[in-house]
Formats: sequence, C-alpha cells, structure tokens
Amino acid sequence: MISMLNQPVELKPILQFQIRHLYSRLLIQEIKALTNRLFLQIWRRPATLMAGIIQPLLWLILFGGLFYNAPVNLFTINTSYNCFLSSGIIIFTSFTGALNSGLPLMFDREFGFLNRLLTAPLISRTSIILASATFMTFISLIQVIFIVIASLLMGNSPLNSDSTIVFALIILLITVGVTMLSLALSFTLPGHIELLALILVINLPFLFSSTALAPLYFMPPWLQLIASLNPLSYAIEGTRYLYSSIHWNFTECVIKISWGDVCLGQIIILLIVLDIAAAYIVAKILKAKLN
Repeated sequence: MISMLNQPVELKPILQFQIRHLYSRLLIQEIKALTNRLFLQIWRRPATLMAGIIQPLLWLILFGGLFYNAPVNLFTINTSYNCFLSSGIIIFTSFTGALNSGLPLMFDREFGFLNRLLTAPLISRTSIILASATFMTFISLIQVIFIVIASLLMGNSPLNSDSTIVFALIILLITVGVTMLSLALSFTLPGHIELLALILVINLPFLFSSTALAPLYFMPPWLQLIASLNPLSYAIEGTRYLYSSIHWNFTECVIKISWGDVCLGQIIILLIVLDIAAAYIVAKILKAKLN
C-alpha cells in the first residue's frame, strides 16, 4: 500500500491537454488584461500617441519640402524625393515608437506598480513583456497608418495586397525587435532619466546612419560601412523596394553593400534573427532580475 502511494501519478493525455489548454487560455486573458491597462493609460493621456504621429509627419513634410525642387532622378530613377523619403520615415516611426516602449515599464518600476505585479499570482511573468510588446505593436501600427496616408497624399503610390502583407511583416519585425531591447533597458537602467537620455542618444544617429534620408552611394565610405551595419537600412530598403516594384520577388537584389547584394528574403530572415536574439536577451535579463 505504501509503495503504491509513493509511485508518481501519471496524468492521462486528455487531462494533460485540458491543463495545457486552461493554462494557455488564462495566459491569454492575463496578457489581455495587462494590455488593456496600457491602452487605458494612452486613452487618458494621448499626448504620447499624438507626439508619435506629429513628429514623423514633420520629418516627412519638412524634409520633403526641403528637397521639393530636387531632380526626380537625384536618388533613384523616376522617383521624387517625397516618395523616396516616405519609406525611411515609416520605418523610423515604428523604430521610435518601439524605442520608447520601455518607458511605461520603467515608470511602473519607479512607482512600485511593477513590484505589485511581480508579487501578484500571475500565470507567467512573461505576460508583462508580451503585453508591452502587443501594446506597442498596435500603437506603432496606428502611427504608421497615419504616415502611410500622408505619404499617399504627397504622391506616393499605394501598395497592392501582396506587398501590404510583406510591408506589415517588416514593420512588425522592426517593432517587436526594438521593443524587446527597450524593455531589456527598462529592467537594467536605474531610472527613467537614464533611459530617456539613452533614447535621445540612439534615436537620431540611427536615423542619419541609415538610408532613410539618402541612398548608400551618396555617403562617404566610413558612413556606408555604418549604414550597412544598421538594421534600419535593410528594413527601409525592403519597404522602398515594395513601393517601387509592381512585380517584386524575394530573390531580387534590394540593396548593394560592400560584402555583396542583399535580397528581400534575406532582409526578412535577418530581421527574424535579430528579433530572436532580442527575445533571448530579454529572457536572460528577466531570469536574472526577477528570480
């Protein structure tokens, strides 16, 4: 009798499936509740959302107006500078929004709300990260939609259905990867002042060291090397290729760099690899900070 009690109890497969299904459902509900809290914050104080829309609009309007009289073939064949610039501003919008995604979590740390979350009976602490990533993806999507509409009004051609799917995938990959890194910074830096300072230091150098404002061959060799190492350049060129090509494919060369040609498929694979690396970094930081 005692030996029977000491034997491990094995769950039946149906019961195991039910437990996993219940866990997944509760985790989704938990992520939804945390995401709704972030949306409630932005609803009550929409200044951050409005600033994230107005700033790239100003970049698009002012820089587009600055080079309004530039020759049509100055940067690319049969493309005006407004059309050339719009792809860079779209990617820069998602990058900037994702870079700021660590600020709400940082303020939760400083005000003590994060400690309440960590002591609460959560299904998984990963839901805090997933909720922030989900929220920032939706916010970036809203901001990008405004920029896309503005670029259409300024003469950019609309995308077809297949191009829109790949375009949305590139935006999603950039947003998720940068969001993960921003959340990692929010756990490692001591306060929001340091995080804001780092965002200010990173933001514009990443813009000017990419192909957002000028093509790669316009740059000096040292800046070409930096732009070739900047992930934003690949996302921008992929988006620009979708806008400029009606019959596009994943194997056609999109950007020529010092060590070879890069096609659209390679750009997407590169962004996926960077997202996986960012998720791994966040997982390690969470394990070190929260355990």
